[in-house]
Amino acid sequence: MTYTLAAPVNETMASASDTLVIAMIVTYAAALFLFAIEAAYGQRTKLKAGRLMPVGAGAAGGADDGIEVNVRTTEGEARASQSVLGKIALGVTTVGFLMGLAQIITRGAAAGRWPWGNMFEFVVAMCLVAVGVLLYASFRYQARFLGAFVLVPVLVLLGIGVRWLYVDPGPLIPALHSYWVPIHVTAAILAGGAFMVSGVTGITYLVSHRSEVKRAAGEEVVGIAGRLPSPELLDRISHRLILFAFPLWTFGIIAGSIWADEAWGRFWGWDPKEVWSFISWVVYAAYLHARATGGWRGPKATWINVLGFATILFNFFAVNYMFSGLHSYA
Repeated sequence: MTYTLAAPVNETMASASDTLVIAMIVTYAAALFLFAIEAAYGQRTKLKAGRLMPVGAGAAGGADDGIEVNVRTTEGEARASQSVLGKIALGVTTVGFLMGLAQIITRGAAAGRWPWGNMFEFVVAMCLVAVGVLLYASFRYQARFLGAFVLVPVLVLLGIGVRWLYVDPGPLIPALHSYWVPIHVTAAILAGGAFMVSGVTGITYLVSHRSEVKRAAGEEVVGIAGRLPSPELLDRISHRLILFAFPLWTFGIIAGSIWADEAWGRFWGWDPKEVWSFISWVVYAAYLHARATGGWRGPKATWINVLGFATILFNFFAVNYMFSGLHSYA
């Protein structure tokens, strides 16, 4: 394979990209503030009938705790804290999403290449996908209540990216000069962003389910925990996102194996990144298998989802810095 000389960096586009990423973080922070106010002080009202299929009575997993929980069986009966500030927050989040999209475009234009060739670009792109998933869920499933939770890891990751992972726009290293970058890495970014939202939704589900159990036992639930959406709605949304992300993750592993054969002469070499990608795949496969054949619902299945999300984060960050391997260039 031959390589051409890299084009010089477009400083105007690079400056615009750097400005946009800071503006995006500020915008998301403002949206999070508004979402948090809605979650804490909004009126807990019934959501209108959504597009998710009805959920069975065991969806919330109350039986696992030995306490009968009054499960709402349709999304139309689900409740969430709502106020006009949530609608404003959704609009602000949309503005931040457009800024993120513009940031990626200008970053690519500045470097003259596909705009994810290092950890900083990967994190920004994955956060963009996560926010895109949040917006989709908000408009399709009336799930804007997730904004108060999804934007927290998004802001944390973007802060880490800007503070510790940032590198100036520039050419790719030789190992990444391949048409597999927009194929393999894009699949990982799309799946990673969806897994992020699913994982956060799963954690929110566990808190909501615990609140339902306390209510069933006659205990008072106060604060944001008492205003969370019904657990079965959170369970369904989290499950739908994994159904979307898992095939993409599978495709990403297969595409990576083909790329590895072209680059290193083997499909699989037990490199740390390969191993942890497979571990994540096994965990999410176990989650889907447990729900499909084992009849697992509620907390038990959700804990598998949370474990899968933890392996994704470990794979994306810790593996790159704690282990040496062929993927260490990321």
